Amino acid sequence: MNGPVLLVIAHGSRDPRHAATVRALVARARSLRPGLRAETAFLDFDLPSVGGTLDRLAAEGVRDVVALPLLLTRAFHAKADIPAVLRQAPPVLRVRRAEVLGPSPLLVAAVERRLYEAGLTPGDKSSTGVVLASAGSTDPEAIAVIAETARELRRTGWCSVRPAFASASLPRTEDAVRTLRADGVRRVAVAPYVIAPGRLPDRIAAGAAEADVLADVLGPAPELARLLTERYQEALAGRRVPVAG
Repeated sequence: MNGPVLLVIAHGSRDPRHAATVRALVARARSLRPGLRAETAFLDFDLPSVGGTLDRLAAEGVRDVVALPLLLTRAFHAKADIPAVLRQAPPVLRVRRAEVLGPSPLLVAAVERRLYEAGLTPGDKSSTGVVLASAGSTDPEAIAVIAETARELRRTGWCSVRPAFASASLPRTEDAVRTLRADGVRRVAVAPYVIAPGRLPDRIAAGAAEADVLADVLGPAPELARLLTERYQEALAGRRVPVAG
């Protein structure tokens, strides 16, 4: 094993597709860094739990862990849930917390990958509006990051990009689709800005019923896997947030 253990912390879901997708992403990240030990744990619904995984690692003799929140923004889970559970880690463990995934140009690239896989081409950009549909949050910082990501995606050449949310915030996906139609956009695509399938991504898909194109969730996209290894390396280099919050 080379370096500290990477512990990827996902939210979890009752939908079995969620855990399967997260594990596929972590496996892809592991393949990019030979010798890296990467573990997956979940805050809720799925196993193994974060606390149980930390206890097991300590019992195995591991002493150094980088905890990486598998989150696109710094909202409640990143600011409260994850710091709380990491503070309960066995004292023999040195736990460094990596930053959340977003914002990052790699995420914008992953969104575009999914749009192209859904049938669009770079030549379609000038006539296609995109709804960047995220899970949603009441956290102003998280909402601002989604808005900035939409602006970054727009700068790549799409004729219009509008953020939308499956919960907690407005507009909803279907409303953003209708707004683009009302603006005269010829083709409308919905790009789910979520990592794995589940209840809220299904809500996004339902809201895309009137769109021309629905892209897949980000899942184990190569850009996402690379971003995991980058956040890990940044934490090793000292660019990390304290476990306390």
